[in-house]
Amino acid sequence: MFTGIVTDIGEIRAVEPLETGLRARIACGYDLSNVDIGASIACSGVCLTVTSKDVESGSFDAEISAETLSKTTLGEWKAGTKLNLERSLRIGDELGGHIVSGHVDRVGAVAVLQPEGESLRVFIDAPRALAPFIATKGSIAIDGCSMTVNSVEDTPEACRFGVNVIPHTQSATTLGRLCEGARVNLEIDMLARYVQRMNVAA
Repeated sequence: MFTGIVTDIGEIRAVEPLETGLRARIACGYDLSNVDIGASIACSGVCLTVTSKDVESGSFDAEISAETLSKTTLGEWKAGTKLNLERSLRIGDELGGHIVSGHVDRVGAVAVLQPEGESLRVFIDAPRALAPFIATKGSIAIDGCSMTVNSVEDTPEACRFGVNVIPHTQSATTLGRLCEGARVNLEIDMLARYVQRMNVAA
């Protein structure tokens, strides 16, 4: 489990195709001597398992399945790609964002970037299937970042929602590097997921 509070910006060192997916080598600022093999790290919102590490170079490897590649933006990774990193939640950690599982629901696309003073208003088009789970003042994870939804507009084709990215978030995550048309990993709020299921099952 994660909180959606990014603690490092990593960088892809290399990607290697596998028979059923790919292997990525990720450089990070974490002290990897304290990261166990098998530990979970959220990488741009996707929970990945550390399969090997190089403490001296400050990098770790993670293997990505074909299923994950089909549901996320990770297939677009290449050397130099920046990504948001968060280590898994530990008992006693501060829950500053919201509960995030690292299981991406769908991929959205940045529709509009609108500067507002020093902040940046970002409008994202999500697949229409996610519309029941996105609500004003609710939470959503965008590339692993816990964000508050400021506005929602539904159309027959999509659900366009807006978030406000403050200067700190722009510098501490990859959201400050977004461009119009960029694809982003979306994870809906876990509470919204279960409330919707209860309504369907009732």
